[in-house]
Amino acid sequence: MIRKVIRTSFFLIILFFYACQEEEKSLPILGAKTIEANGGFIDTTYKTIPDFIFIDQDSNEISQKTFQNKIYIADFFFTTCPTICPIMKTQMFRVYEKFKGNNQVAFLSHTIDPKHDTVAVLKNYADGLGVSSNQWHFVTGNREAIYDIAQNHYMISAKEDESAPGGAIHGGSFILIDKEKRIRGCYDGTNEKEVTQLINDIPFLLQEK
Repeated sequence: MIRKVIRTSFFLIILFFYACQEEEKSLPILGAKTIEANGGFIDTTYKTIPDFIFIDQDSNEISQKTFQNKIYIADFFFTTCPTICPIMKTQMFRVYEKFKGNNQVAFLSHTIDPKHDTVAVLKNYADGLGVSSNQWHFVTGNREAIYDIAQNHYMISAKEDESAPGGAIHGGSFILIDKEKRIRGCYDGTNEKEVTQLINDIPFLLQEK
């Protein structure tokens, strides 16, 4: 009887230990950082996504203010992409469906072909997916600004390439951004397992204070 009680208690302790480990999980902060000495203390400043202004499928101006007190998932695509984009959008839709209606989670998809992907084209594209424009923003804007923020801030390749299918190339990553505009995760948007990991990581980021 005593042995049974001991075994049960030990089992409960193990369960409690792993439960605490899960609760304490924290996502890393990615990207460059600056470390400075400040009055005997060490201050660490992490790279953040700078402010931007793009236009979404509803002709609304989208900036960092749009995502105030929210986390968001960013990616880059173009509507005529014949290669990875259809797969990416299928996978991003999985994430959207999981957090649909959650006012703390948003989605930001940048076209890398603004010449073709006008507001009207993006509107038709979003409507075809059946997503809410209040939560998932498909944006267009100045091509150089889009390429710059992709390569220099989200750390995703994006450029024109006449030899590539569709005339452009870009990375297929989904970038998870926290409420402080820092990169907290990078996931292969064509890989179902990595996108599942993104889905599992979002609740931990939402719980952060």
